[in-house]
Amino acid sequence: MRATVGDQLVQHGRVVGQHDQVSEVVEVMGTEGNPPYRVRFPDGHEAVMAPGPDCEVKHREQRARTK
Repeated sequence: MRATVGDQLVQHGRVVGQHDQVSEVVEVMGTEGNPPYRVRFPDGHEAVMAPGPDCEVKHREQRARTK
């Protein structure tokens, strides 16, 4: 998994009724785009995440093509 600043990190819900959590990558702390990432959630709080198999990265250019 590789990300750059500005990409979205989507953590998919693991149980029925749990919504996906979407955050924005604000810092790549690993080398060459690898985790961990500092992310900012829509409510403004930040966290350091090392994404697992329930996550995906949506790159900026990928999101621009779907709009």
